[in-house]
Amino acid sequence: MDLSIVLGTNDLQSPFLEVKGVTSIVIHKNFERSTMDNDIALLLLNTEIKFSGLKEPICMPRQPGPTKWNKCWVAGWGQTKPDDKNSESSDLKKVPIVIMDWRECTKVFPKLTKNMLCAGYANKSYDSCQGDSGGPLVCTTESDRKWYQVGIISWGRSCGQKNIPGIYTLLYNYGPWIKKVTEVEGRSYDPEKVRTEEVRAPPPETQMRSKASEFPEPSGPRLWLLLCLLSYILF
Repeated sequence: MDLSIVLGTNDLQSPFLEVKGVTSIVIHKNFERSTMDNDIALLLLNTEIKFSGLKEPICMPRQPGPTKWNKCWVAGWGQTKPDDKNSESSDLKKVPIVIMDWRECTKVFPKLTKNMLCAGYANKSYDSCQGDSGGPLVCTTESDRKWYQVGIISWGRSCGQKNIPGIYTLLYNYGPWIKKVTEVEGRSYDPEKVRTEEVRAPPPETQMRSKASEFPEPSGPRLWLLLCLLSYILF
């Protein structure tokens, strides 16, 4: 299988990046290409990841709704200009994002399913873009200040358009599926047994643009690697 993942760096051209091979891809059996419903997969790596300050997993969300999320960010190495492949960056970019009300989002995307969430701004052009698919939408909460991966970048209508949100896979809905798949692979993930650590929220932005600067490196629980972070999205 000609697929690999990189670890331990924000710069894809760094001489210090770590590369690991992928032995199998577990695609959700109910994935629908026409609607992009159940747009999630897990990757099984050929060797174990040794976690460090630059390589840490992330918490699974324990609540479905956006009402209690504090600050949310999306990150990727994709295009910084719509429809311009030459605008892809080797440096990881990040941008703050706001999760939108699901019912309001159906006014823009009537075929939205309950396995999806919307994120964007009404009056700003912050967004994920082509080449970011499979990347994480992460949030903190006011109560515990931990990092949670709330969504996976999935699809959208162009990118960076005001009043047109991006669409993300709602990760909360897939906890049982992740647990089942990891049990079959002999690397069971049990969210009820995870011990999490307090982490820092991202610093305030002084200068922000779409896909601006490098993504802050949050800490997280030492748990079975949730490969939804490295999800492989089919096109």
